[in-house]
Amino acid sequence: MICLPWQCGEDFGLDQRGPAPHTMAKDEGCCNSCATCLLCLYSCRWTRSKKGLATSKLLALCLYLCHQPLKLHWLHKALLVLTAFLVVAAFVGLEMEWAEQWESARISLQATGPFLHIGAVVGMTLLAWPVANCFYRTSHSVLKVLLLLLYLGAMVALYLAPLGIDSPCLLEYSQLPPKPTLAGHRGAPMLAPENTLMSFQKAVNCGVHVLETDVLVSADGVPFLMHDEKLIRTTNVQEVFPTRAHANASTFNWTELQQLDAGSWFLQKRPFLTARSVSGEDRALACGQQILSLKQLLGEAMRHNVSIMFDLRPEEDPQYEQLVNVTVETILQSGISPELILWLPDGFREQVKNRVPRFQQVYGRKRLQNETEERLHVNLPYQNLSTTEIQEYRRDNISVNLYVVNTPWLFSLLWCAGTSSVTTNACQVLQGMKRPLWLLPRATYQMIWIVTDCVSLLLIGWAFLLLKKWSRRKESAGSDSDVLLTKIHTLLLE
Repeated sequence: MICLPWQCGEDFGLDQRGPAPHTMAKDEGCCNSCATCLLCLYSCRWTRSKKGLATSKLLALCLYLCHQPLKLHWLHKALLVLTAFLVVAAFVGLEMEWAEQWESARISLQATGPFLHIGAVVGMTLLAWPVANCFYRTSHSVLKVLLLLLYLGAMVALYLAPLGIDSPCLLEYSQLPPKPTLAGHRGAPMLAPENTLMSFQKAVNCGVHVLETDVLVSADGVPFLMHDEKLIRTTNVQEVFPTRAHANASTFNWTELQQLDAGSWFLQKRPFLTARSVSGEDRALACGQQILSLKQLLGEAMRHNVSIMFDLRPEEDPQYEQLVNVTVETILQSGISPELILWLPDGFREQVKNRVPRFQQVYGRKRLQNETEERLHVNLPYQNLSTTEIQEYRRDNISVNLYVVNTPWLFSLLWCAGTSSVTTNACQVLQGMKRPLWLLPRATYQMIWIVTDCVSLLLIGWAFLLLKKWSRRKESAGSDSDVLLTKIHTLLLE
């Protein structure tokens, strides 16, 4: 779009919709022609061209520095309304899409709180100049007081914010709890197809202490590893058994399950970005993966002396007790040490404890108030347990495993809080962490807090005092100019 000179004339003087060019920027530090040109470029009528709209935010900034009002074209107003609508729609969409992720907001604030506080103080301090400028330019006393109170109130709140900031990583290095051990979530699903032998071998190579999985029982009584109740996501069942593609996995017998390819989907669907960078050797290995039985996984765990933790599903199955018995029998026949079994299923737990008391019982809920039952292991989503509760469990010698933890910042926070272990998809990332991403002694943070607030307060005071002097000089210069103009006018009349 291009701006035509005669159209600017219409906007700025000829049709009285704006100040005439010769009246612009008077005593405002910008020459008349510059202000006129800027206003013309920013808000004149636009004519369509092949190059499209050529307006820029820089023009608006220049006009603001020249103390000129922004003459918005109707198109600009429409775009502003559209932008506001899109922002609202985006927030609504995020709320619907990330409903579970919002539960992590409290934890993320604990991880970033000290840095957000310093950044907010710096940002609000930089606003002191335009706030002071607006304060001295406003003639209405009520508006001046309101503006000052709002700004100073916000600054006082920021200055005192650290009183409410409590991050577990505010401690001395000597107080840091041991690094949480890792449980491979369905193996190492970022490096290999989940719940396959390849995936669990990758997890063991990452140094995990626990192999976490989900167990279903086939139609002929063989426990096997599968997270979904249907096979369609992680196998080629649609090609091998097209008429039964959407049937429950437990309706297939073990011979049928062994006919399925449980690895090629990983290369085709790429559930994680890391799937794009697998080597040629790993690609060939992934294509040959089959559904793994619980017995095969037990053998792998025995070979590497690692523990196994699993959910037994579906819990609503009317024959669930039989599923429990079949699973326990398979474990006992494998010859694995019972201490390596972290028994997570809650159904018929008492029967299992009586039959194999050496299983490590893991509970999927918080302990109740005044609960007398001895509890040594809990397994919970990281959103469900506060850092304070983690520290309390640690003091009571209760092992806490939290899932699913994939990012270094979250792992760092849970490490500082004293988490015993985490279930993760990213064992290859968390394995290499030698210490949390940040660790700051509380006394050091308090010193940073005090220094930041003091420097901010001095800069704000300096900005207000300096602009006060400039405004007085401007008023003095303006009055001198008025006296001179009056004298000249009087001489001309004489």
